[in-house]
Amino acid sequence: MKSIQLLTCLGLMGLLSSGCERILEEHPQSQIVPSYFNSPSGVLGGIAGVYNDIRGQWGTEGFTVEMQAGTDEFIQGLSAGTPIPYTYNGLNSSNFGSAWGVAFQDINTLNGVLQYGKTVDLPDATRRQYLAQAKFLRAFWYFYLVQTWGDVPLHTEFITTASQAASRQPVAEVYELIIKDLTEAAADLPNQPTAPFLGKAATKPVAQFLLAKAYLTRGWLNNTAADFSQAAAICDDIIANKSSYGLDLWQDFGDAFVPANDYGKETMFVSDHVLDPKYGYYVVGGAAGGGAAQNLSPWFTNWNYPNNSGINSFKNASGAFVNSGVSGMIRDSFYGRPYVRMRPNTDKWPSGAHAGKNYFLDQAFTNRDVDSRFANSFYTVYISNTSVTNAANAANNSRGIGYTTVAGQDTAVWLPDFEVAGAPQFIGSRPFKGIVVPPSLWNNGIFPALKKFMDPSRGANFNDPSTRPCVLYRFSDVYLTGAEAWLKAGNATKAATLLNVVRQRAAFRKTNTSAQNTAAAAAMAITAADVTLDFILDERTRELFGEWQRWHDLVRTRSLVRRVKEWNQEAAPYVKDYHMLRPIPQSQIDRVVSGPSFPQNPGY
Repeated sequence: MKSIQLLTCLGLMGLLSSGCERILEEHPQSQIVPSYFNSPSGVLGGIAGVYNDIRGQWGTEGFTVEMQAGTDEFIQGLSAGTPIPYTYNGLNSSNFGSAWGVAFQDINTLNGVLQYGKTVDLPDATRRQYLAQAKFLRAFWYFYLVQTWGDVPLHTEFITTASQAASRQPVAEVYELIIKDLTEAAADLPNQPTAPFLGKAATKPVAQFLLAKAYLTRGWLNNTAADFSQAAAICDDIIANKSSYGLDLWQDFGDAFVPANDYGKETMFVSDHVLDPKYGYYVVGGAAGGGAAQNLSPWFTNWNYPNNSGINSFKNASGAFVNSGVSGMIRDSFYGRPYVRMRPNTDKWPSGAHAGKNYFLDQAFTNRDVDSRFANSFYTVYISNTSVTNAANAANNSRGIGYTTVAGQDTAVWLPDFEVAGAPQFIGSRPFKGIVVPPSLWNNGIFPALKKFMDPSRGANFNDPSTRPCVLYRFSDVYLTGAEAWLKAGNATKAATLLNVVRQRAAFRKTNTSAQNTAAAAAMAITAADVTLDFILDERTRELFGEWQRWHDLVRTRSLVRRVKEWNQEAAPYVKDYHMLRPIPQSQIDRVVSGPSFPQNPGY
């Protein structure tokens, strides 16, 4: 049975268009019993609790690491903590599975909504929308579960009596339920958010998109042409009807990550973290370091700029960056908290086909002069936010001059994406007030930080968790998913057409002239001959870097082991075929003491 965890303010669902001014008036119980669902508010409260639990995963540290570490995109930052999820070395049933229990608790709640909500006194249209929300959410959790663990317990009835027995049902049966739930949900959900499910809760196109993902993923498992064709057709349908769904791409890729656009036309589905901190899960000004429903995603990929930007840093005899001198930066809300958990995969391969190359710059973000997504995704320039005086005779000051930096004007740190002679204190022979850190000097403590999710709104309480939503699905992914489906369905030409929409949007820059943007779009155009699985995976990195998708992307396309061995030096020695599934949490195995034991996934 599920302990109810109702949203105090419905957050993602936004009961009222005025936001969180009013709360869902409920009386939480220690357990949900059938009678709880005998009223409209009980049915709505059950759905609210599930949305709240999603909020407790996306944006939190453990879940974020599980969704992204050990891929071709990310390697360990200086403060990563345990290397296990990054390397797979030692991965077992005791150190993975943050969302397993939550998912099954929520599924049981949703089963209660679906079982008893059919007879609740509601207008028929309202009842159908409530039940459609529940079907979507059940499919949402089961899709996460089946992608992560394979065979899982399949429950469609509300469980009221605790049991010490459990079993796993085949993947095929789980997908049957997912596809059935999403098909029915898409039929009854509105085209755009309507009360009481405002903000960016599930709508018809969101259910359709997840359905396309489910068909695509099942198609990869079974090499089923019909599934690929279904996924492709659904994505085409969403795109064809985008105006009625209120969806579209921003003209500028960077605008998708402007806080004011978090609920804009490119955003499809979010895990809300509430704009008013009084409804959050932390004390304002308390500098929370983690916990339930806290969105810390802006800072996991942030290097420690206050402690690693010494103004007289130098390159040692081995060619490595050495921090030295007073820091040119202090912590602030704009550049965020420096968690240093994970970093872009910039390690260069020492030998072989990729000798001297890294995935980040040499494979994924290669066309940086034309493609705006690198510049729009990562901080490479840090403007000084404190005034620092550097004496001419200060230790390791090789410039031979003294000076004072001007806060708000001078560059404290520049991380160019190309080599610069004279770095870190010179640009060629010209002294640089701050430090220049080109790719050859990047390490696990200094690297370009992901800026997509930064939240400067914290003000004086900039160590508080972010109240921006975690965007789970963006409209651009409909094009990418459609392209992958069309490629697998045998139509590379249609795949190229969809990819070109995303790529040519990425060519746009507000600083360009119209002629320059036209030329850039032409330079980004591809043909059917360019479209391969690896090309699409690289395109997904360029578009979706850091957006909680990479591990599932590699697993879906059966590419995890190959791509990790090809690009990730940390994990390459340890990753095995059995890592395509995660270990069943030990807590689940230990709870099953009646009947057959609960089976672990092979290899663990």
